[in-house]
Amino acid sequence: MSDKNVMVVEDNEKNRKLMRVVLKAKGYNIIEAATGEEALNLLKNQKPDIILMDIQLPGIDGLTLIRQIKASVITKDIPIIAVTAYAMKGDEQKILDTGCNAYISKPINTQELPLIVEKYIKKS
Repeated sequence: MSDKNVMVVEDNEKNRKLMRVVLKAKGYNIIEAATGEEALNLLKNQKPDIILMDIQLPGIDGLTLIRQIKASVITKDIPIIAVTAYAMKGDEQKILDTGCNAYISKPINTQELPLIVEKYIKKS
């Protein structure tokens, strides 16, 4: 079992649930946020080991949120994995340029997700 905390920032309940179920089965503790604002509030009191970030969020979008997280001395070292349906040419580079460590496209591959999370938690 893991004592690692994964923050899932995702406005779609089905996607949040999928990530929660897959990662809890691997022993991760899950912190959930449905909006960027909610994620920022949670980050005031908690420091997850990794953040899975949807890019298309209501209010503060994922790219803006990533920039804010990376600009903070307290949260800048947390690995962030973008999870998005954006699949246009150039989007992956744009997302990585904001400070993301990696990129997962939707629909989420449930076999790949825990492997990517584990890889980036070990690096941090």
